[in-house]
Amino acid sequence: MNISWDDARLFLAVAEAGSLSAAARKLQMTQPTVSRRLAELEALLGEPLFDRGVAGAALTAYGAGLVEPAQRMADWAAELTRAAERRHAPTGVVRVTAPPGVAHAFLAPFAAALSSRAPGVQLHVVSTVRPLDLTRREADLALRLGVPADDTSVASADLELRAFASERYAARVAGKTDPADLAWIGWAPPFDDLSPNSVLRRRIPGWRPSFASDDYLVQLRACELGLGAMLLVREHPHFGRRSPLCELKVDLPPVRRPLALLCPRSARAIPRVRAVLEPLVESLRAWRPPKGRAARR
Repeated sequence: MNISWDDARLFLAVAEAGSLSAAARKLQMTQPTVSRRLAELEALLGEPLFDRGVAGAALTAYGAGLVEPAQRMADWAAELTRAAERRHAPTGVVRVTAPPGVAHAFLAPFAAALSSRAPGVQLHVVSTVRPLDLTRREADLALRLGVPADDTSVASADLELRAFASERYAARVAGKTDPADLAWIGWAPPFDDLSPNSVLRRRIPGWRPSFASDDYLVQLRACELGLGAMLLVREHPHFGRRSPLCELKVDLPPVRRPLALLCPRSARAIPRVRAVLEPLVESLRAWRPPKGRAARR
């Protein structure tokens, strides 16, 4: 006598569901197919497995004795599937490039979440203000501000920039709502035309940063130490964290910037790239700013 896994799976589905119709839905089969295959299994065994009635399918004493072995068979099949998936799980390095603020607020915590979903993939984040050339394989994926002119975009979202500062600086400027009355931290040459410098220049006549650096982390550290305010990306809702900075209440509309996720078509079928691309798309689409008016750059 040879009982196949397909037969055992069907038997277990009926035993757990309690009816042929419910088992058919679980197995994505038609009820007549389940009934026919169950009858064939009972003929092979020479014993009825269920008493069929209006209330459903109740296990016979003989059938009840087969449930535990069938469950062990199901556990073994599941473990076999997991082992096969681990063997063929995507592995390798995936390079993702993004502006420093996006890399800090989004990609670093995303990498932590990705590690359990795709443990064989190593994420290399290239945080740079210089766009890398995807066609030359300088990176596999890119998060870029603005709307791309080609067909490499696979997802997009609106980033929201708001004014943040340390609690000490916020206490010092309490009651001041005019952004011109604040000390601002921004980019130093050769990056002084980048956002948020460009945004603040348009909104504050004669604006100049009180502290500037060509390094984003230096700017952020200066903000944490109370040197001034920064326009920063709101944290992603899935990757919330405690921050030493607080939002300032100033008369400056939140600034929204379009952010696009780019991936060349030729790379989308590569398993290691797809293992990062798919959860990136999911996370990016969850990054939605609150409803309300916001000024675009």
